[in-house]
Amino acid sequence: MSRLDELIAEMCPDGVEYKTLGDIATDIYRGSGIKRDQVTEEGIQCVRYGEIYTTYGIWFDKCVSHTVEENVASPKYFEYGDILFAITGESVEDIAKSTAYVGREKCLAGGDIVVMKHTQNPKYLAYALSTTQARLQKSKGKVKSKVVHSSVPSIRDIIVPVPPLEVQREIVRILDNFTELTAELTAELTARNKQYEYYKQLCFNNIRTKEIKHITDIALVKARVGWQRLTKAEYMASGDYYLITGTDFVSDGTINFDSCVYVTKDRYQMDENIQVHKEDILITKDGTLGKVAFLHEEPSKQTTLNSGVFRVKITDENVSPRYIYHYFTSKYFTDFVERVKTGSTIPHLTQQALVTLDIPIPSLERQLELVEILDKFENLVASIKNGLPAEISARQKQYEYYRDKLLSFKELNA
Repeated sequence: MSRLDELIAEMCPDGVEYKTLGDIATDIYRGSGIKRDQVTEEGIQCVRYGEIYTTYGIWFDKCVSHTVEENVASPKYFEYGDILFAITGESVEDIAKSTAYVGREKCLAGGDIVVMKHTQNPKYLAYALSTTQARLQKSKGKVKSKVVHSSVPSIRDIIVPVPPLEVQREIVRILDNFTELTAELTAELTARNKQYEYYKQLCFNNIRTKEIKHITDIALVKARVGWQRLTKAEYMASGDYYLITGTDFVSDGTINFDSCVYVTKDRYQMDENIQVHKEDILITKDGTLGKVAFLHEEPSKQTTLNSGVFRVKITDENVSPRYIYHYFTSKYFTDFVERVKTGSTIPHLTQQALVTLDIPIPSLERQLELVEILDKFENLVASIKNGLPAEISARQKQYEYYRDKLLSFKELNA
């Protein structure tokens, strides 16, 4: 019998009580808006809601951002043990992602964050709130659209098992061992990616050309305009016409068509400029900016875009689409996006900004040489990395299985 089994048999043999977060919380409140331009190099540690999705895992002890109290109209603080929820996001599946703060400094919570105070083990609650069952509760009633929202009442209604604190601590010990190993593998994968990015940047640094062209001189750049945004009724579960959204982009520069939703024929035909074809380059423009995909082949179904994605079609026969794709995945382009993006809570890359982009265009022969080099680098790094993502995925699935199993208890008085 494991130590956890012994504790359960001793402390909760008849089952575990399930409670709403509203019952568990000693206080629960929303943070106060901290704009991107209010983030400082030094000052009070703070968290902006987007960082919960992109930066923090199950728990964290230091903030990556700082600000000064004078920047925040009505400062809301969090401290050791508090659980933070991001209540605005781009994905129904990830809405209300949560993390536990286990640092010692008092920090500021940004807008669209809900802070929950409690008397439970903070890591245990964070693990419990990441289970499949908890995520289903978080996404209940939410609809896939450009922006997804949750709320304090929705957070209060989430139900989790609440075993004795000694049981909670033992579960945390077990799950921390899983996450530490996954973190080590992920760090190795990150190092490989950085190595690839370094060599890619070196290639572009070595371009010697006097030919600098506006993107509109060499390409058609289009996105779905505002008045063309789809209504909920026009999203379909199946059909003959794919709709690509920002969530369909894959980290290897491709599109996962299996995750695409579908639209009507009328919507597909509404604008031929955003119909997707072989050798098109796609770029996300809202929320998570600058994700890039390249269409190696014609899509298996006729395909269009939602309003959050640009289509870039190369129109100059002396420009290689694959060369432009590699440029878009370089630091030159990510730095450009960082300079021109707008919006505070949800950043945007506008059409007006993107068409100001200048790109160095060497001879077609030189472009193709660079493409050959960069494709080889990409394939080489991919072959090196293939084992790591597979192992990380296997470990992640193993962790998720044991996490859900460990956090499924016989309910008291059920």
